[in-house]
Amino acid sequence: MYKLLILLLIITFNFYPQTDFEERVEKGIKEIYNIKFDEAEKTFRNLIADYPNHPAGRFFLAMIDWWKILLDIENESYDDIFFQKLEDVIFQCDQILEKDPDNVDALFFKGGAIGFRGRLRSVRNSWLKAADDGREALPIVERAAKLDPNNLDVQLGFGIYNYYASVIPEEYPMIKPLMIFFPSGNKDEGIRQLRNTAFNGKHAKYEARYFLMTIYYRYESNPYLAEEFAKMLVEDFPDNPTFQRWLGRIYVRQGKMQLADSLFKDVLLKADENYYGYNFPASLREANYYVGYNYKLNYQNDSAKIYLNKCVEISEAIDKDEESGFLINSILYLAQISESKNLIEEAISYYERLLRMRDWGNSHANAQYNLKRLKGS
Repeated sequence: MYKLLILLLIITFNFYPQTDFEERVEKGIKEIYNIKFDEAEKTFRNLIADYPNHPAGRFFLAMIDWWKILLDIENESYDDIFFQKLEDVIFQCDQILEKDPDNVDALFFKGGAIGFRGRLRSVRNSWLKAADDGREALPIVERAAKLDPNNLDVQLGFGIYNYYASVIPEEYPMIKPLMIFFPSGNKDEGIRQLRNTAFNGKHAKYEARYFLMTIYYRYESNPYLAEEFAKMLVEDFPDNPTFQRWLGRIYVRQGKMQLADSLFKDVLLKADENYYGYNFPASLREANYYVGYNYKLNYQNDSAKIYLNKCVEISEAIDKDEESGFLINSILYLAQISESKNLIEEAISYYERLLRMRDWGNSHANAQYNLKRLKGS
């Protein structure tokens, strides 16, 4: 999680004052978030052609690849091209800084490129390299912020840093030793900075909303505030499967299963229509799971079995080191459905299968109890 402390410091933008430049950057950013990658690539390649001395175009070309990675995180085929594009950004920024050491744009985008390099390295478990990127990026971004203290988008980076530097060491004690190299954080100040950017920022407001959504859901246990920001993102970017799935999870946490069911059915519909990112295995698994679960809650067991079996099939294909919660819970629900249909041998088979998997949410105790009851011993 250390990855989040750094990279996220970095999504800060300080552009040329030209309206044309800002409008085109904003257009391209929206295309990336709405998963219109072909359109975004055209926008930023044209930007590079018209503004060849500004690093924004190259940086956001790399962000297209970042989102391709994010949507299918187990697929490493985009890693090399992503790293190469980041190196191109760093090289251009260094050339600018040789002539103008106080160029704020070059500092921001160099820090951003290094931060995202560290983020992917941490995703791929290259922790030492990720830490090195963090130590390199932090002073660059701090220097840029001092040169442009009135840029509201800067608040995103410092808000994320303040929050995660305070929370992550407590959540993940193994990270604590690394934090001796960094300033201490302030959780409340971090949230304040993030909210300021989310409502008042220019180009970084979407990223601020994304992190507030995840923070309120994961760490603050407040799905209602998480819903506020998830709705903003889904309304702005209705074809982004990441945002749509997050809102669905939030509705599940709130117990709003009909709203969640509607969202996840839309995910499956978009997958059938081949919307980019919706037809990846992780997205399909989650959507099938929650649609099946909702059918089970409403005693529509035949429909529930169809979707839960699909979730099992996908999970078996993509689970690696251990069984996912999606797989374990689906097997449990299928066992319960079999019992409801008086298919006792089938139910026993499912419960026995649960015992061969890792324990998840008391799944072993549940299976042992039900096996003892069904076998009468």
